[in-house]
Amino acid sequence: MNKIKTKLSIPNKLDIDVEGNKARVEIYPFEKGYGITLAHPIRRVLLASTVGYAPVAIKIEGVAHEFDSIKGVFEDVATFIINLKNVRFKIKDTSLDEVEVSYSFAGPKELFGKDLENDKVGIVTPDAYIATLNEDVSLNFSLIIKKGMGFVASENIRDEIPADYIALDAFFSPIKNAIYEIENLLVKDETDFEKIVFTIETDGQIAPDDALKDAVNKLFSQFAIFTEKFDVVQNVEFEEKLDDAYKVLTDTIESLNLRSRSFNCLNNANIKYVGELVLMGSNEIAKIKNLGKKSLDEITEKLESIGFNVNEPLPENVKKLLQKEIDKLKEES
Repeated sequence: MNKIKTKLSIPNKLDIDVEGNKARVEIYPFEKGYGITLAHPIRRVLLASTVGYAPVAIKIEGVAHEFDSIKGVFEDVATFIINLKNVRFKIKDTSLDEVEVSYSFAGPKELFGKDLENDKVGIVTPDAYIATLNEDVSLNFSLIIKKGMGFVASENIRDEIPADYIALDAFFSPIKNAIYEIENLLVKDETDFEKIVFTIETDGQIAPDDALKDAVNKLFSQFAIFTEKFDVVQNVEFEEKLDDAYKVLTDTIESLNLRSRSFNCLNNANIKYVGELVLMGSNEIAKIKNLGKKSLDEITEKLESIGFNVNEPLPENVKKLLQKEIDKLKEES
């Protein structure tokens, strides 16, 4: 059922589950129709504008062109180049946009991606097959590896490379797959909300969550002109909330069922909530006036019984949210 509204709801949940080079990302809740409005351009930027590395040119000793053969190598030049394109490189010095690397191999040998790693480039597909060398043969070749985005055809590169090199089609994008689904979502008994579910897979040159972050930053940058010309102000404030696992920390200290002596010491120190103890840690708790070792041990045991060790600090984001929630509760009480 449509209701009269004067402003849009703002999505405030983003869950990321990363496993290897794959990530599942859920973003919600969106007003109806806004899921695809956001998901489609993000996918487009992921596929077309994520920076990666690729060989753009090759020089093989004794070879004049890409339709030649290589003496003593099972693969001809065309097949050798196709196999090389399946090897995913990464320039180790991130300040460089281009490196030239040279290789020399002697047969008999099966050549794989891992054999191309050196002090200039890393290989993220070490098991990629390249070629088979016969006995008493050597293979010498050089590659120019560049940083770039998307796909660039060899004819657009030819003028930029040395004359003795063969230009290659360059597949820069490290994104192997980027798909999304729009799911219906129930929010406070209203069904007109949506959730974006992204599945992102990379070839290993970049982590999938970093690729998403990069894509979103690039998309935001495209809106910068509007901020400048129309005085667009980002005035959205996200109200982050504690995960359910930490909700028990907002309970009052009465919930710990402490002995009277221990409870009175905490109460006299104006400690009202369980989370305050976890935020303090054992060293600070021990400094509470008139709190003895027996009381400290009791408090420690009670906190451990609900899943919290006072000697193990909470994550920084949880600390901030918990402190904010406790301050709010104290103001209201």
